[in-house]
Amino acid sequence: MAADTEADAQAIARALSSPLRLRVLRLCAHTARTNKELATLLGVNPGTMLHHVRTLVHTGFLVAEPERHGAQGAREVPYRATGRSWNTHVPNASPVLVETFLQQIEGFDPEQLHISWLGLKINAASKAEFEERLYALINEFKERGPDADGETYSVFTAFHPDRQELPAPAVGEAPAR
Repeated sequence: MAADTEADAQAIARALSSPLRLRVLRLCAHTARTNKELATLLGVNPGTMLHHVRTLVHTGFLVAEPERHGAQGAREVPYRATGRSWNTHVPNASPVLVETFLQQIEGFDPEQLHISWLGLKINAASKAEFEERLYALINEFKERGPDADGETYSVFTAFHPDRQELPAPAVGEAPAR
């Protein structure tokens, strides 16, 4: 589904506005999973999960793979992420991405998390270079695809202004103390 119309763009934005749906995409990135498997992994009702899966299929973020037979011969449809979300721009996505990240790390032993936080003071050219190189590195690993013997990991980055400097006083106003 291309964002050919405003309705398409809104459907895409809605599809990516849910931390649960973003977690579904992550779970289906390297392994095709059924609705039941996703519901179990994410601790939600299978009916609720079906709604989210259908939303992602309708907007082209998930694709159904050939049916398979599960326990007692039940028909199962596994779904795999298409990778479409990687280059899809969603306005005001930051809050949902932060919430998704927090849900993803909930319950982990702090020793399992490798977190860095860096403050920089750089000009516009250096900022552009930093962002370009960071994106290139992340994109290089994404494009390589999964290692056959690999374990799954997630990377979350946020590049934002640092509000550590005091605002300049207005003309005729005393500096803040």
